[in-house]
Amino acid sequence: MPQFSKNLANLRPDEVALTDPWKSLGWAEVDDILNRIVNGLMALNLPKGCRVAVFAENAAETALANLGGLIAGLSVTPVNFHLNANEAAYVIGNANAAVLFVDATTVERGLIAAQMADVKTVIGWGGIEGAVLDFDSWLAVQSDAPCPEDQPPQPNLLYTSGTSGRPKAVELPPTMFAGGSTVAEHLRLLSENMMAPMGTHLVVGPMYHTGPLSGARLLAAGTPSVILGRFDAEKTLAAIERHKIGSSIMVPTHFMRMLALPDDVRAKYDLSSLQIVNHTGARCPVEVKHAMIEWFGPVLFEAYGATEVGTTNSISSEEWLAHPGSVGCAQPPFTAMILDGEGNEVAVGTEGLLCFTDSTGRGPIYHDDPAKTAEAYVSPGIFTLGEIGYMDKDGYVYITDRISDMIVSGGVNIYPAEAEQILINHPQIADIACVAAPHPDFGEELAALIVPADPLAPPESEEVIEWCRERLSSYKCPRRIELCDDLGRSAFGKLNKRTLRARFWPEGTDT
Repeated sequence: MPQFSKNLANLRPDEVALTDPWKSLGWAEVDDILNRIVNGLMALNLPKGCRVAVFAENAAETALANLGGLIAGLSVTPVNFHLNANEAAYVIGNANAAVLFVDATTVERGLIAAQMADVKTVIGWGGIEGAVLDFDSWLAVQSDAPCPEDQPPQPNLLYTSGTSGRPKAVELPPTMFAGGSTVAEHLRLLSENMMAPMGTHLVVGPMYHTGPLSGARLLAAGTPSVILGRFDAEKTLAAIERHKIGSSIMVPTHFMRMLALPDDVRAKYDLSSLQIVNHTGARCPVEVKHAMIEWFGPVLFEAYGATEVGTTNSISSEEWLAHPGSVGCAQPPFTAMILDGEGNEVAVGTEGLLCFTDSTGRGPIYHDDPAKTAEAYVSPGIFTLGEIGYMDKDGYVYITDRISDMIVSGGVNIYPAEAEQILINHPQIADIACVAAPHPDFGEELAALIVPADPLAPPESEEVIEWCRERLSSYKCPRRIELCDDLGRSAFGKLNKRTLRARFWPEGTDT
């Protein structure tokens, strides 16, 4: 732990530092556990290039294992706890992990994955028995001496969601979160994070995502943290009131689930402690964000970007109300531009490929995949995250869709997100995804997959199409409607459009 956090351990050892659904830990306990994790990992003398993988659901141990790996000067790979054994083995093996942390929910898959990826050291918590080192027993035999902090911090290796194919590995340099040439300096700089001084931080999303992972790091800045398990809308509101939460990172799916609570449930919780709710992940429908700002107040702060590079654009509630639908202006070290197919900048308000430059000279770098890295660049120093958008006269960027989701129907380009943004406001629709479906004459047509708000009273297809046409040019509206129980959104609200399209296309012909 950095010196100011050690001071908390000395001055207020019993003050609650870290809470999850099962326990609370004081600063002295957090300091002791982190020292033991760091010393234990360093004692393994892992070969250069080996990583620590954390394959576990949200818990205090998950946060401490991630943070302990960082302090030990090791690269940490958080693994999506939804993955099956084969998928986890690919990630663990591709990351060259030498140590795997698991919990009771992942141990069975984790052991299979570890065997497939030839990982010898598997450490688990949650009352696990068998071929796993017990976390508490492992800690007990490690030194509790203050750990060294003069080693350089190593980049996390995170895996993208795989919504456009197999998960891709991306190295995240420590500078993305704070900076610093040593672990000590990196941890000290965490205290300068905008959320660090705002009181207790609430970790809502899974820590295999960049946002929740970075939020959990605030613990090292002396910021008390509360970690929730799988998302529950009312439990989240209750946690905000009970722990007087000052900051959190959420996604639009969280907003929609909280807004869906009955009015009397929403009204009974005091949320006045909130100072900032940073939201990222999938696009937030305009009406949803309006409703959230009206409810929470102007505390929403949107961060747009990607796992590959971090936050490129941001926008406050006040700015967004003046520029509704925008993801904000580009933030240093990034500069945004909208380019046409020839690589030329387009006029204000004209759609094109959203591209960026990075004044640090860094852009997307895919682990052991130079071809994929090259694909991200439209020209030397100019890269894209694969999205279509436009920019207004004030430099605010608006996202239209992902270029990979665009469909061509009868020679006309159609962006599914336009219809999605309209249809999500239909009173009988709880969730919506529009994708390409085959058409005998036009090649492709727009199909809408709808999750009805009331499964017993779903909307009629013709009524939905007509409702959309009253609000959007008819050629941009879906021609086909299918009802479904669930769209399979990830924990960060993202859709796997490849999987959704597959239901309409014969095997091997998916666009």
